[in-house]
Amino acid sequence: MALGMTPYLQFPGTAREAMTYYASVFGGELDLLTYEAGLGDDSENKDRIMHSSLYLERGAHLMAADLFEGIAGNGLGTIALSASEDSPEENARIASWWEKLSPDSEISIALEPAPWDPNGKFGQLRDKFGVEWMFMVGPTE
Repeated sequence: MALGMTPYLQFPGTAREAMTYYASVFGGELDLLTYEAGLGDDSENKDRIMHSSLYLERGAHLMAADLFEGIAGNGLGTIALSASEDSPEENARIASWWEKLSPDSEISIALEPAPWDPNGKFGQLRDKFGVEWMFMVGPTE
């Protein structure tokens, strides 16, 4: 049985904006639940996101929440996106995600031919929410 891992990001009050942005980049179906709707919380946290899910094609899933006001830490890590098969269509889709994320991001490694795979490309960026993304893309033709 395969084990599925789902990235779960935590934001300091920007989960709604971040997940809406990611939905515009990746497509898919976005669900947002606030602390008020989920817990009946009417404090300063009520409009923060308690739980969000972005369901993409082929079982991909990205989740996020806002930290409670006053809780330290950003919870952000690195997300790696990789074409898992030799499909030009899938590789082209991942490359298009790079093109959509990169204008508002700090690019630390341009999406260029990978030293370990002359037919593939690798790139890394930090998006406007502080999330690090690594892209590994195979041939698109």
